[in-house]
Amino acid sequence: MTAGMVIIGAGECGTRAAFALREAGYDGTIALVGAEPHLPYERPPLSKEAMTSDAPSIKAIADAERLAGHRIDLKGATTATSIDRANRSVRLADGSDLAYDKLLIATGSVPRQLPLPGLGSRSAYLRTFDDALRIRRHLREGVRIAIIGGGFIGLELAASARKLGAAVTVIEAQPRILTRGVPGEIAEVVHDTHVAEGVDIVCGDGIASIDDDGETVRIALASGRSIDADLAVIGIGAVPVTMLAETAGLALNNGISVDARLRTSDPDIFAAGDCCSFPLAIYGGRRVRLEAWRSAQELGGLAARNMLGAEEAHACVPWFWSDQYGLTLQIAGLPDEGERTIRRDLDDGAFILFHLKEDGRLVAASGIGPDNAVARDIRLAEMLIGKMARPDPEALTSPSVKLKSLLAA
Repeated sequence: MTAGMVIIGAGECGTRAAFALREAGYDGTIALVGAEPHLPYERPPLSKEAMTSDAPSIKAIADAERLAGHRIDLKGATTATSIDRANRSVRLADGSDLAYDKLLIATGSVPRQLPLPGLGSRSAYLRTFDDALRIRRHLREGVRIAIIGGGFIGLELAASARKLGAAVTVIEAQPRILTRGVPGEIAEVVHDTHVAEGVDIVCGDGIASIDDDGETVRIALASGRSIDADLAVIGIGAVPVTMLAETAGLALNNGISVDARLRTSDPDIFAAGDCCSFPLAIYGGRRVRLEAWRSAQELGGLAARNMLGAEEAHACVPWFWSDQYGLTLQIAGLPDEGERTIRRDLDDGAFILFHLKEDGRLVAASGIGPDNAVARDIRLAEMLIGKMARPDPEALTSPSVKLKSLLAA
């Protein structure tokens, strides 16, 4: 076997890493192993465009011609079953082996399973394009959709379903929607927008039981309320895919444990994307696992460079976004790192919350508004966060003071 670079996982992170290897001048073989039969594709459209389009299609990261042009050998519709660290090889489901000089694990995450009996053919999770096609068939006028989980995926799907005329109920066990990483002030805007669009949001109520008979899903809540739906979509978070790494004896810590250079406990194996956790220098080495599109891109490129010996530490600021009903929510940094929050009001009801340490250091910025109303200021805030800046709080709250001037200072 001729050893080269092997990447397990043909999603955003793994595919970007494959191209980044070529961009960095690597001339050896690259094998990209993906479980799905499709070309590598973007996942963010699955809860949006793939739901509302008359003819849903994948948004490919790269077509077959581009993959071939970069000599990336896509091995689709197969999985890696084991890693032989001693001989530096990966066994595939068909029994073949891939030798590697360096290996990247970019296996991503999968939906967290609802730990209740009673799920059937009218219950679904959203992770793949095929999942999206299955859900899309139900989204039309008069159909009742129950969404279990008030996070980003569930709410984006709720917005798409309402656009197509479906009746939507969102069930969230926590006291409010978007409890993970989104400030309450912004979550309230999202909540009120969904209610105004006709979504029934139930918060603070758990699920006692589910009965899916293949025609109707009957959901009994802890409060005694009963909800009937033609389809239940479960979106209660995601768990990292780590079994391959665990079986190979790699260290785990909220995913595959890697250092700031994305190297695992084996120096020849790297991990990147949703499946791994890593230390963030700007937050004192706090270990995080990021489930975000841009993070997958950034980590894929970083892993590729370090597989080639760059020894480059992670230095990016986390960034998340969501589009719903013409509103765009953007978050730079980690809001829970903040110890006090100040607000900057913009035009058309848009606003940004700046999250500061007690010493004045800016650690995060959260914004919401129509279209791209907050995009520029969030980007500038992201740069301030990366510089570990301590901007004047009065300047941050004043719309007349341009954030660019604070960055220059």
